[in-house]
Amino acid sequence: MRLDVITIFPEYLEPLRHALLGKAIEKGILEVGVHNLRDWATDVHKSVDDTPYGGGPGMVMKPTVWGPALDDVAEGKSVGWQLDSAQPHVDKPRRDDLTGRSFEGYEGEAGDKPLLIVPTPAGRPFTQEMARRWSNEDHIVFACGRYEGIDQRVVEDAANRYRVEEVSIGDYVLIGGEVAVLVMAEAITRLIPGVLGNASSHEEDSFSDGLLEGPSYTKPREWRGLEVPDVLLSGNHKLVEEWRREQSLQRTRERRPDLLRQE
Repeated sequence: MRLDVITIFPEYLEPLRHALLGKAIEKGILEVGVHNLRDWATDVHKSVDDTPYGGGPGMVMKPTVWGPALDDVAEGKSVGWQLDSAQPHVDKPRRDDLTGRSFEGYEGEAGDKPLLIVPTPAGRPFTQEMARRWSNEDHIVFACGRYEGIDQRVVEDAANRYRVEEVSIGDYVLIGGEVAVLVMAEAITRLIPGVLGNASSHEEDSFSDGLLEGPSYTKPREWRGLEVPDVLLSGNHKLVEEWRREQSLQRTRERRPDLLRQE
């Protein structure tokens, strides 16, 4: 998969070089290009925004800058800052390698056009189902808005070259789209075969079955007067599975009852 991110703060995307995403870049599973939107600005000040028609607070990002930027990225005319892994990773067998398990990915197909994702509070809520579906894409482009957002004509025009999705990561407003891109990029790319060393890690995630994941424990058995539930030490896999299911249901009832109403 290739990710391209267009932003006025390229350094904001540096975290994509770290941890498992950095390893995916190192292994050739993932390519990431970061593009500075100001490279397409034509005036001496490299301005990317202007006052809104109709009045109101803030500034709006200009179509005359965004349009050419999206054109060039769609056509591969701009490769941007190609991210490499932050540090070399130790090449050792991972759990799926040791068990001989093969994860083929989730259902879905890459589209005939690149997928353009525009983070915006006015977009559709981002979900795990979206992350699964988009993990099959060959090319995803993120457009990071700032100020009062991007001129809407940019989104409408981009539909000639992209499949466009306006997406929100929550019911709140951020300073810019970069944080949302980091969230979505990580959620999507961790589901690509070969990125995680243990496919069970995402198959048992919160939302994988419509519920929140239950609590987890590790050694020591007792810590600060708190003990690991006895059932997890029983060795009875059926009882453990039933306990985890009940804990998942209980946590979902307490914290996200809306998920149960959707079933």
